[in-house]
Amino acid sequence: MPKALVIRTAGTNCDAELCRAFEGAGATAERVHVDRLIETPARIDEFDLIAFPGGFSYGDDVASGRILAMRVREHLLPALRRAADEGRPMIGVCNGFQVLVQTGLLPGWTDGADGTLTQDVSLAFNDHGRFVDRWVGVRAEASSPCVWTRPLVELTDTETMRLPIAHAEGRVVGRDAQVIGRLERDGQVALRYTDNPNGSTADIAGICDPTGRIFGLMPHPERYLDWTNHPFWTRLDAGVRTGETPGAMIFRAAVEAVTSPSPAM
Repeated sequence: MPKALVIRTAGTNCDAELCRAFEGAGATAERVHVDRLIETPARIDEFDLIAFPGGFSYGDDVASGRILAMRVREHLLPALRRAADEGRPMIGVCNGFQVLVQTGLLPGWTDGADGTLTQDVSLAFNDHGRFVDRWVGVRAEASSPCVWTRPLVELTDTETMRLPIAHAEGRVVGRDAQVIGRLERDGQVALRYTDNPNGSTADIAGICDPTGRIFGLMPHPERYLDWTNHPFWTRLDAGVRTGETPGAMIFRAAVEAVTSPSPAM
């Protein structure tokens, strides 16, 4: 049975929900404090899937996700790069997405001339300058190799294809226009808003690395594991409230990518 690692620290939340999501998808899950991993980075090698939860790590002091990202870059990046090179799926949700882009795991490695990592994407303040907490419409891009969003591509019901968001710094911006152009060209835009809540460039809600195994998104799929989580689930047509929710499908797809890897892997 695949094992999922959920990396937590002071201020993270929804880490228990992430564990439930992986366990519902057929994996085992373990929450591990980042300090324990820093003591023994080799522990990362024990896991088949890796997740960074949402929340407000270290109170989002300095900037959202900044302190956790710097601790990861200092102490855990070699182990995480090894996991990425081996094709182990990773996900960062909300604050976790902010961590992934600041560590260089997303949108992918860009090494500078001096060997340092260049950050190509940021999650900036929402364009309206306010914290936003609501459900928003999303759609998955068929052109993306993202293994996490693959089952969402066929979903067309706009009412069920919603995810909750809760952030103040969720606006996706690129270092320059060339970065966004590259993401579009390479299919790394995996998820878009249908009603952009924060001014993200090109309605981007989530991106993946070039392999499609590492995925970051601002919406919270782990908060939509049951149909009763939907804000007006009683008004949904009974025909669409069958099987797994879109949120649960995301985690099922990643677990299946581990247990039944494609021939291309």
